[in-house]
Amino acid sequence: MLLNVSYNRPKIKEQIDNEVGKAFPWLERFKMGGIGSGKLNIHSTSIQIHNLLILDNNLNVCGIEMRPKGIIVTFRSLLDTYALVVPYYKLKLYKGQAEVYSIYRDNYFIKVEAKEKRNHDFLKKILKFKTDNFSNDFENY
Repeated sequence: MLLNVSYNRPKIKEQIDNEVGKAFPWLERFKMGGIGSGKLNIHSTSIQIHNLLILDNNLNVCGIEMRPKGIIVTFRSLLDTYALVVPYYKLKLYKGQAEVYSIYRDNYFIKVEAKEKRNHDFLKKILKFKTDNFSNDFENY
């Protein structure tokens, strides 16, 4: 789901927490080696997100935050901050070109450029966390 998170709205915060869980506790964040990415340049996006990004002339960058049940991809357009909330069961993360990763949720996608090693490592950490904690075993459903 794509949300405007510019203002402190309890209803939107509750929606995000229901979808991907509350933020990790401080000690857990430390054990994991951090839960946020650095700035990632946006390579391309789905049409809904593209229509927001073309409203201004700023550099298109985003950040990713890990949550217990998913990730939140945040970016800015004009003076607003938007979040693409992606639970792990809907997350598709692909590495296409050498430095481009694709993040998909339903009909939304963001392709980001990971030029630094720490960004590559962070995206690998997301995949490892997803595979370690969320089974793709369809027999349980």
